[in-house]
Amino acid sequence: MKYISTRGQADHQQESKRFCDILLEGLAPDGGLYLPEHYPQVDDVMLTRLREAYHKQGYAELAFQILSMYIDDIPPADMKALCAKTYTAEVFGTGEIVPLRHLENSLWLEALSNGPTLAFKDMAMQLLGNLFEYELKRRGEQLNILGATSGDTGSAAEYAMRGKKGIRVFMTSPHGRMSAFQQAQMFSLQDENIHNIAIEGVFDDCQDIVKAVSNDLAFKRKYKIGTVNSINWARLLAQVVYYFAGYIQATETNDQKVSFTVPSGNFGNVCAGHVARMMGLPIHKLVVATNENDVLDEFFRTGVYRVRGSADTHETSSPSMDISKASNFERFVFDLLGRDGARVKALFGDALAGHGRFDLSADPHFAQAAARYGFESGKSTHADRLATIKDNYKRHGVTIDTHTADGVKVALEHHQDASVPMIVLETALPIKFAETITLALGHAPERPAKFEGIEALPKRVQVMPADVEQVKAYIERHCNPVVPQ
Repeated sequence: MKYISTRGQADHQQESKRFCDILLEGLAPDGGLYLPEHYPQVDDVMLTRLREAYHKQGYAELAFQILSMYIDDIPPADMKALCAKTYTAEVFGTGEIVPLRHLENSLWLEALSNGPTLAFKDMAMQLLGNLFEYELKRRGEQLNILGATSGDTGSAAEYAMRGKKGIRVFMTSPHGRMSAFQQAQMFSLQDENIHNIAIEGVFDDCQDIVKAVSNDLAFKRKYKIGTVNSINWARLLAQVVYYFAGYIQATETNDQKVSFTVPSGNFGNVCAGHVARMMGLPIHKLVVATNENDVLDEFFRTGVYRVRGSADTHETSSPSMDISKASNFERFVFDLLGRDGARVKALFGDALAGHGRFDLSADPHFAQAAARYGFESGKSTHADRLATIKDNYKRHGVTIDTHTADGVKVALEHHQDASVPMIVLETALPIKFAETITLALGHAPERPAKFEGIEALPKRVQVMPADVEQVKAYIERHCNPVVPQ
């Protein structure tokens, strides 16, 4: 399997790459995102085989079979061992790894938050850490990971990479904009290979810094910069697996369809659903749920993609979605526009940079977002969040976090056909947003014993302005440049 950039393949002048090359690279040199040259197709026979693999051998075997369709430069025995090492009951608290919980009228929650940091990001990040360590050892190289987090990516990455040989993590986050629990999870880590950088700004400032450093090809090569954000294809690919697992659990035969509702800020989680659907998984609808930062909802309703500046990015009670530039959205638009790399470059490289928006409302392709690709959308507010949390606790005895509440609220609005199961992807355990849960329910959510008193632990963090050069200087101070062979 070869991979191409969303911005450079229309003229076929750009070299396609194999999986392990893009695993360590992050953004493509032209600023685009990597996607496979084609999506492997899952027919009825293959889907039956995957169904049997999950039921008889478990999630790790399902992951191995799906990932093997995209990864042909890691020996199958090694890939199988990496999946088996990653997806264990010890790490994820249950042998099912991603169990479904029925709420009502064929509305389900898929539990994705049983990992080490209590968020769905663990599902991919734990695998990514093992993949990085494997490939770096194979090459005899080191990697300096630069990331941006609005709350959950950072801790998931740091817990996956802490102590890993040949890896350093430099994680940027918006100063003061994460929950106290999220900050404590990251900033309390004392491992020497973990560096927390709190940026005086919003998440999009952090993401812009990561992209700017990644686009400085000389610096990127000198200091061997990679990324764990969902712009990294390997991370998004790992997320595809739990769409198959959710589908298999919710259905008995391959002619049944399901829909998914996905709380979305950066479009990575739901983009994995798009990939699963393109592979042939029988997904009816992919419903994008946003909070007050509704740039994605606005696009799917109107065709206008309009990013917001820092001043117009709302600080909400579902802070991991306080994002107004959805990095992974470029991957979907590439498919939507017939994989026209030149046009994607004009939209994401030129129009957004110059005008902060682009408009596809008059483009015939826009109608296909719903008709061909199954996308719908909705938004949720703070009041909606509180009401949904209260309702689920009162009627189902289930406490959900604020982002999952956004998903449930929007899912109920789009779940018209009870014969088609609607699966809401859970994003985190409620303890990560205890303040809002307490406001909604009048009591704090359950806290796992291992996180008792985490907010009081000593913190290790560097506060910086939103300045690319200062971040690069910090990396330089803590890294040795890579000497060309």
